[in-house]
Amino acid sequence: MKVFEEKKGNIFRILSEAISEGIVIVNEKQEIVTSNEAADRMFGYNAKELLGENINLLIPREYRHGHTEQVDKYLEKSDPRQMGHGRDLYGQRKDGSVFPVEAGLNPFEIYGSKYVMALVTDISVRKTQEKEIIELNLYLEQKVEARTKELKQTINELKEEVSKRKEAEHKIMESLRKERELNELKTKFLSLVSHEFKTPLSGILTSAMLTGKYTETEQQDKREKHLKTIQSKVKYLNNILNDFLSIERLESGKATYKFDTFPLSKVVNEVIYNANMLLKEGQRINYPQNIDDISLNFDEKILELSLTNLINNAIKYSPEHTIIDVVVVPSKDFLTIKIIDEGMGVPQKEQKYIFNRYFRAENALLDQGTGIGLNIVKSHLENLGGTITFESEEGKGSTFTISFPIKNNTN
Repeated sequence: MKVFEEKKGNIFRILSEAISEGIVIVNEKQEIVTSNEAADRMFGYNAKELLGENINLLIPREYRHGHTEQVDKYLEKSDPRQMGHGRDLYGQRKDGSVFPVEAGLNPFEIYGSKYVMALVTDISVRKTQEKEIIELNLYLEQKVEARTKELKQTINELKEEVSKRKEAEHKIMESLRKERELNELKTKFLSLVSHEFKTPLSGILTSAMLTGKYTETEQQDKREKHLKTIQSKVKYLNNILNDFLSIERLESGKATYKFDTFPLSKVVNEVIYNANMLLKEGQRINYPQNIDDISLNFDEKILELSLTNLINNAIKYSPEHTIIDVVVVPSKDFLTIKIIDEGMGVPQKEQKYIFNRYFRAENALLDQGTGIGLNIVKSHLENLGGTITFESEEGKGSTFTISFPIKNNTN
């Protein structure tokens, strides 16, 4: 029997030595009956050193579990196939080192005995290369990810820079626009001041000259008429100067307010008394009802300035034989005063500009005016917690409404 096994071993060696891959042949007991030089060298054994050893000797300990049963089942089926479908296979050298392998199994039968030939290939180099490729791919992916992140950051920075530049350009354009508007306002202001001062001063000069010619006693009425004209013109100029001073204080933040407790009737009486001297022929101011018992804690000068401006405007922009109503509506915390006229009104398309400084509606350009009164009133009232609004229809009249706290909350 031993001679028979040796003969089979010689046959196996003759067949296997001609192949460069490692060849290991086992019998049904999973004993190694032969191995070629390539297999011995691969696993680190000398020639014939593996003969009679169990195949598990070439398998790492952690992979031996269930190997015997799998080989037995394979011998029963006896079909050639690749080992490890979808699994990594490893061999173990004599020195205990483990390395990756590929193995193809081929069953055969000689003299009634079954054998399995394992064609084994050391794939350490390929696995190392695969690992290097995986690591290289991972490195490249990380580099791409990092570069993509850098590009995104650069793009975001560029977007932010573009946004800042656009914002800066917008600010520059806005500054240029405001500068142009300011220059236009300055030009308009100088022209306005020149006109508004020149006209009353001419009237004052003329009246003064004529007054000097009326020396007789019977000419007293004429003298008084021109004196009243001088007084009116001087008051008008004084109001303009006060308006200009108010603008300067408002713009510089130097506007100060003095709160006192006073009867509403005191201010209303004074404003209407002065306004009566400006009435055109047939014009009349309706005095507000039931205000004798109303007291305020407010800035008296600001209230006087507001009412004077609104009532004088109503007189100036209304025709002869019209009525100007002053209506007072008290409530718990606020006082509302309406100035209602039957004048020329404000064109619809220009109403949004009515509180702009130096603005004058087209239908009011022939009348004297600086276009700053309403702007000043609005600024002062808002500084004191009040409001000013209006409703107007061209050719039918306007209603200006001011509302402000009855009591000063800072007291």
